Amino acid sequence: MKTTISSALLSLGLLLAATQPAVHAAEYGVRQTWTLDQAGRWDYLEVDPVRHRLFMTRGDRVQVLDLPSGKVAGQIGGLQSAHGVAFAQKLNLGFASSGGGNSIVVFDLATLQIRQEVKVSGANPDAILFDEGSGKLYAFNGKTNNVSVFDAVTMALKATIAVGGKPEFAVTDGNRIYVNIEDKSEIAVIDIAGDRQVARWALNGCEEPTGLALDAAHQRLFSACQNGVLAITDASNGKVVARAAIGQHSDAVVFDAASATVFSSNGDGTLSVIHQDDADHYARATILRTEKGARTMAMDHESGSLYLPTVADKHFTVIVATP
Repeated sequence: MKTTISSALLSLGLLLAATQPAVHAAEYGVRQTWTLDQAGRWDYLEVDPVRHRLFMTRGDRVQVLDLPSGKVAGQIGGLQSAHGVAFAQKLNLGFASSGGGNSIVVFDLATLQIRQEVKVSGANPDAILFDEGSGKLYAFNGKTNNVSVFDAVTMALKATIAVGGKPEFAVTDGNRIYVNIEDKSEIAVIDIAGDRQVARWALNGCEEPTGLALDAAHQRLFSACQNGVLAITDASNGKVVARAAIGQHSDAVVFDAASATVFSSNGDGTLSVIHQDDADHYARATILRTEKGARTMAMDHESGSLYLPTVADKHFTVIVATP
């Protein structure tokens, strides 16, 4: 479902961008480009901060790179249309969603060996999320508009939650889970204790929200919208905080609390870098050139490095941007 931006809302976003100081472009730059293998599918990626590895979903597998070298460390095979990756560090487990298999593949984080594969209670699991406090794994099913909830230790199904639209990326604050509803331009809110949807918040002026990040300290949500808008929402009540301009076709957004910075990776070949002046005010985006198609990313928060995959010269490539 497409949403038309009202002139008033657009003016608000432009005013916000014009009145805030810009982040210096020199703070981040593309420092390395890793050329890997032949072009193929990819989606989300995650950094394992304990083992210093980068996990990237590659269609029929999850490819694993050592950091910071970028050397291939291994892979988890046998997936169908892989989408998301999540980690349960205390369990030494990783999880990958196999969209075409309607399943979650569970693997050993140290050895990368598959432990088991479990069917979801829906179709086309996309984003997945592990909540450490509850020990539950959430799989967001794109074709059935629902969420499968598992006990991460046993992988027994605990609940299925209808969310009323196509769920995309999700984040948690330990009490609630927030998930972008792509085809309705909304955020759905799930209570973790009861495993039920408790709210739906409209993202006015945001078309097809995908990437989502959370500033837990200030209770701010950042939704990356396909129409070049970053929607900033108060996570306590769903109220609009601000709108900021980003590149087109963003599929991932990251918030770095250490530097109070929001990063949006955009399919148009740009990285939008936005400084958070305070919880309600955001600087005009600095634009860093990356490569066409580099729409997803992951951040190593320890080093500040950003990893953005794409296809360049018919090869799967990872762009490394660092301060």
